[in-house]
This record gives sequence, C-alpha cells and structure tokens, in this order.
Amino acid sequence: MTKKTPISRQNRLEARAAWIMLLPWLLGFVGITAIPMIASLVISFTDYPLVAMPTWVGLENYRELFQDPKFLTSVSVTLRYVFISVPLQLAFALALALVLNRGLSGMSIYRSAFYLPSLLGASVAIAILWREVFGSEGIFNAFLGLFGIEGISWIGNPQWAMSTLIVLNVWTFGSPMVIFLAGLRQIPREYYEAASVDGAGRVRQFFRITLPLLTPVVFFNVVLQFIQAFQAFTPSYIVSGGSGGPVDSTLFYTLYLYQRGFVQFEMGYASAMAWVLLLGIGIFTAANFIGSRYWVFYGDGR
Repeated sequence: MTKKTPISRQNRLEARAAWIMLLPWLLGFVGITAIPMIASLVISFTDYPLVAMPTWVGLENYRELFQDPKFLTSVSVTLRYVFISVPLQLAFALALALVLNRGLSGMSIYRSAFYLPSLLGASVAIAILWREVFGSEGIFNAFLGLFGIEGISWIGNPQWAMSTLIVLNVWTFGSPMVIFLAGLRQIPREYYEAASVDGAGRVRQFFRITLPLLTPVVFFNVVLQFIQAFQAFTPSYIVSGGSGGPVDSTLFYTLYLYQRGFVQFEMGYASAMAWVLLLGIGIFTAANFIGSRYWVFYGDGR
C-alpha cells in the first residue's frame, strides 16, 4: 500500500490562489450559462406563455416541431444557407490568403482591410446597409443601370433574397482568411523549392503540398464557420424586417425560434427548438471530427 505524499502548505496556497482566480469565470459560467441552459431544458417540456405559470406537457413541444410546416421550412432554409455560403466563403478566403501570402508590400494594410468586414458583417448597421444596397433603388441596381439592365428589389424577390444573404456571409471572409494566411506561413519553403526542382508547377504544388499541409487549418475553419452559420440571425431579421420573407425564403431557424418565443410568447416551444438546434450542431460537429481522420493531415503522420 503506497503512502500518500503530504501536500505542502505552499501547494495549498497555490491551489487556493488558482481557485480564487478562477472564481469570476466559474460564477459567470454557472450564473450565465449553466443555470439558464438547465432552465431552458426544463421549460422545453412545458407550455410557457411568459404571462402565466408554465404547464408541464412532456414531449408535446418536440412532437409539434416535426409537424409544423414553418419549422421544416426554417430547417430547409438554414441548411441551404449554411451549405452554400460557408464553402463559398472559405474558398474565397483561401484564394485571397494565397494571394496575400506571396509577399505583397503593405501586407498589414491589406490584411486589416480584408479583415474589417468580419468585424462588421453580423452587425445591425451592416445588415441595414445591405438592405439598402439590394433594394429596388439601391446601389446594385444603379450599377446594373449603367449597362441598361433594369433592376428589381433583390431582397423582395423570393428567388434572390437568399442569394443576397449568402453574398453577405461570403463578404465576411476576413476571419478565416487571416487563419488561412497564418497556416500558409507555417509551411516550410523548402517543400516548394524541392517540388520546383522536380518540375512541379504551381497547381500541382497547391494540391500536393499546400492543401494537404493546410488541412488542419481548413478543418478548424470549417467547424468554426459552420457553427456560426447555423446560428445566423441578424442578417435575416434586418433584411426581412423580422418576417423571414418574402414567402419565408429567408426564414432562418434562429429567426423562427425568435418569432415563436418573443413574438408569439411560446417560450416552451422556442426552448425545444433551441435544444434541437444544439443537438443538430453537436451531431454535425461530431461527424466532422470523426470524418477528419480520413482527410486531415498532421505533421506527425496522424
């Protein structure tokens, strides 16, 4: 039987100091995150109209979700937005990172200018600006008018309203671009020099050297940007005026959750939607991590 090593007074003081330093975060996590999440889970099993006490209904809210046509529409709209806008955004970000990685003069200026949309893209002000740009008398129609093309209200057309929001998300490419650029800077130049000696062109170098060695960064950006896209709310709310129109073409999942919870005061239903969203994002993220072993290359060969 091994004898336990006594904990010295110095170690106890250091542990106590560590817990004191962690205390503000722990209080914030428990009070702002953990307790509200538990309360939301309990509320999701109730009929809670906010103005009256909640009534326990069990799984009724969850059963109603998959019988609600607008819920299914919001899921379809969100999936279309996520799986179109995010790949386009990442492709655009990677292309620009490759250009900036060639050692242009004034790199810090370009990097800051391209990163700026990521800071502003999800803001209310930019969403309002986007609505004005693609309105019937917006800048985009004025540009088309120079070529004799008659414009339309792009945000008021069911066929094009979603496209404007996709363009807005692609426009916020700055954050993944900076991450891609940092990853590109970590690839040793010797690999490219050896490939050039062997006669490999730029295209072959990209697919044989750059892309494989960049896959950990690609994986990080994919997970991060997809999670953010699933939670997109502000662009749809501002551009559609909170309706998700026209004809529910921009009815994002989070916008419909907001409508049911804070417009129709069905907080139990909204809480059930929130937990379904959390479960969906968790499954998608877990699938990404499981699938990453087949295409993500790490320097240690794993």
